Formats: sequence, structure tokens, C-alpha cells
Amino acid sequence: MKLAYWMYAGPAHIGTLRIASSFKNVHAIMHAPLGDDYFVMRSMLERDRDFTPVTASIVDRHVLARGSQEKVINNITRKDKEENPDLIILTPTCTSSILQEDLSNFVKRASLESKADIILADVNHYRVNELQASDRTLEQIISFYLEKASRDHSLKIQKSLNPSVNIIGITSLGFHHHHDLVELKRLFQDLNIEINHILPNNTSVNQLQSLPQAWFNFVPYRETGLLAAELLKKEFNMPFIDITPIGLTQIEFFVKKIQQILADNDIIRDYTMYLNTQRKYVSQSAWFSRSIDCQNLIGKTAVVFGDATHAAAITKILHQEMNIHVIWSGTYCIHDSLWFKQATEKYCDQVILTDDHEFIGNLIAKTEPNAIFGTQMERHIGKRLNIPCGVISSPVHIQNFPLSYKPFVGYEGTNQIADLIYNSFTLGMEDHLLELFGGHDTIDNKTYGSSIKSQDEKQVLWSLEAKQELSRIPRFIRGKVKKNTEQFAQANNYSKIDLKVMYEAKEKISG
Repeated sequence: MKLAYWMYAGPAHIGTLRIASSFKNVHAIMHAPLGDDYFVMRSMLERDRDFTPVTASIVDRHVLARGSQEKVINNITRKDKEENPDLIILTPTCTSSILQEDLSNFVKRASLESKADIILADVNHYRVNELQASDRTLEQIISFYLEKASRDHSLKIQKSLNPSVNIIGITSLGFHHHHDLVELKRLFQDLNIEINHILPNNTSVNQLQSLPQAWFNFVPYRETGLLAAELLKKEFNMPFIDITPIGLTQIEFFVKKIQQILADNDIIRDYTMYLNTQRKYVSQSAWFSRSIDCQNLIGKTAVVFGDATHAAAITKILHQEMNIHVIWSGTYCIHDSLWFKQATEKYCDQVILTDDHEFIGNLIAKTEPNAIFGTQMERHIGKRLNIPCGVISSPVHIQNFPLSYKPFVGYEGTNQIADLIYNSFTLGMEDHLLELFGGHDTIDNKTYGSSIKSQDEKQVLWSLEAKQELSRIPRFIRGKVKKNTEQFAQANNYSKIDLKVMYEAKEKISG
């Protein structure tokens, strides 16, 4: 746990609430002070018609004086009667955890008066973040209901007649998850693979008893679902695939892995013709990467930052499929750093592992890429530096929960990503026309050239004529010209930049 005004991954209780609100007919009780209850805005972000199934049991001055046992138990039993859920999950926040109350005892007491199953989220709120908590909570719920089914002799372990899969990790507030799910359904239908369950996406906890009937499990995002897949492999010897089908190369690896699992079960299928057809006729990114438009991107530089799944996937696409030089690729999923480093180190100059957004901002300013692919934080950084940014990962704003269909996985996902990459590099190339013709998007000569100055650098003054000359330079390169000129002036001990210094700098740098 740490105090911060902005974080890439939220606190642990957000992860638990994302899992609870993704299941069908599951209600969450959040033991928290006012201010920690902002998760209820989920329905607004996801354009959801239903209310968020979360109740805040507020920690107030009365709770601090008398304890919260009575209040928490009353909230659980009240919601049990009002909502009639299959499961109620109780979670504290890192703030309320300071009280060190025996919430497990509260759960036992409430279970005596409730029809629903009640569990306490088994998460250390001081040590894990949102993503780790969501992974653990999903595993905990699956384990709880599999054990319950085993005791009731209702566990279904007979494999389905036809090859089938459990998709694990489609959650609320996931980055384009619902669009990805549509594409995954289409992909498995094309491969003649039946879908057994999709977890936790609108699935009833009472259906979890039939999870072992699937032939294999698929975890599309490493951030949530790996622990559950490992549990099912350990208990029922179910293989799982954790290759994310983002990009043409990864889709091919993903399909061949399915082909291998089927072969291990004496089902021989050859998907080569399917892969060739999709690459040739469905995915437009294959030919586009060889087109003259895309060839113009050769030699361009980019940096990538996001969650482990999406940052690794985009890094590979930039390097392998679009011949773009990736200066560095990074993730804020420090707990998955070993996998990320192995997945990306061949495709970029440097691997970055940090959850410090200020460090990332400084690094972007220092490396000056032609484009950024990151989260909304990197988009803000890019806007200040006049560097275009394509958003490829959470955390995001409401515009990254689009009503239109924009998947990242599958063959339609390759088209969306190709558009995103191409538009990110070309965005701003026409902005100078707006300036020439007095468009609405013009900026003055206060262009943000370099946000970071070392302590030994001195502020360089610009003459009025030099500022006017700088303002005539197209905006998409103005920042770089400004920074290079200032560096030249400092290196040559010029305290003021006039037209003569500008032209001298241009000659030296160009020559």
C-alpha cells in the first residue's frame, strides 16, 4: 500500500469488486469509509443499464466508537433479503483494514441468517494491487464452489462430447473486454470449439460445478485468470492456453496451440488453410503492413507502456509486423516482470519495469519517440510533449469504453490495431494546416519542447523575432526544433536565442 494521487493499478478492493460485479447475481459488500466507494461509477463507465451490485457499509464515527460488527451483519442480511443473490462477498478496503476487525467472524455470523453463500475476500489489501486481487478473488470463488459441488456430489467432470473451452478472465472495467469477447466467440466458432463457460462474465456461480467438463481453459489476459487456470490444471489436469491472440503472429501461435491440445486428445485438425484464408481475406493488416503507407513508417520510433498483456502484444506487432523501432517497452505489472521481460526483450532496445508515472513521463521526454502507445496517463504526457499517443491499455477514460465495435483480439482486432498505430503516427502531421488557415486547434509559441531540465541547465531566452520564426514551423516538429536549438545554445554558451543562433543551430544539426 502507498499514498499516491495517481496510480496505474488501483487498490485491492477494486479488483475484488470487479470480479463480484462481473458474475451474475453476486452482490458485494464493501466495508469502507466515504471516499472509497467510487466503484459504483462502473455502470456509467461501461454504459451499463443496470446498477452496480455493490453496497458500501460505511465506516463512520459511530463505527469507530462502537465497532462495525452489527452494521456489517445488518447490511449483509438486508441485501440477502432485498436482492436474493447466490453469493455475497465481503471486502474491506486498505483504509478500513486499519481497524483490524475480525471480518471472518462477521461472515460466519451473517451466514447463520442468510440464504446466500457468504465469503470474505481472501486478499492482503496492504500488499497487492487491483489486478492481483482480481486474480486471487476469481480463484477463491471458483475454488469455493468446486469444493461445495464436491461435497454435494454435484461436480460434473465428464468431458463434453465435442471439444470445448472455458474462457477465463473477461471482467467488468476490462480494456475492450466485451468487444474482445465477441471476437473470441467468432474465433472459437470458426475453429469448431464449443464454449463451456465464460468467467466471470455474467456467469452464475451455480454453473461453476461444470467447469471441469471443458477440454481446456483459455486465459486471454495475464492480469486475471491465471491462478484459476492453474487451480483447474492442478485439480482436474485441465491444460490451459495463455497466449493472447493479439496480432497476426500471436493468433497463429494461439491456433496452433489449440491444434496441439486437440491432437493430444486424438482429435486431428489442420487449421493451416483457415489461417491462410483469414490472413489473406479477413485481416486487412497483413497487406497494409506491406503497402506504401505503412512503408513510410519504417525508421519511425515508438515507446510502449501498459499492462503486461497489451504492452507485450503491441511491442511485438510494432517490431514484427510493422517494422517500427521500439526504443523501450514497459509495464506497471511489476509482479509479472519475469514473463514480461522474456516476452519483449527481443523486440525493443530496453525493458522498463515500474509503476511510477513520473519516471515514465521523464523517460518519454528524454527519448523523444515519434509515437507513444500506452495508457491514458501516457496520452496526457504525450499531449504535453506534442507526441501522438495511441491508448492500448488500462487505466483508461470513458472514451475507451466505446459503443462501437473495437476489439483488440482476433482478426478484426488486427485491423483496429493497424488503424490505431498508423493514425497515431500520422496524427498531427496535418495540424500545421490548421495553423496556416486559422483553424481551431492552433497553439501559440509556448510549445512544450522539453518538460524536464537538469539542474545544471540554464533557462535560455528567446528573442521576439526567433519566437515568431519558431511559430512558423509546423507544430508536429516544433517541439523538437525548440529543444535542439536550446541545447545548441547552451552547449555554445549563448544566453539568448535570436535568428542568427537559430540558423546556426540548424546548420550544425542538419550538417
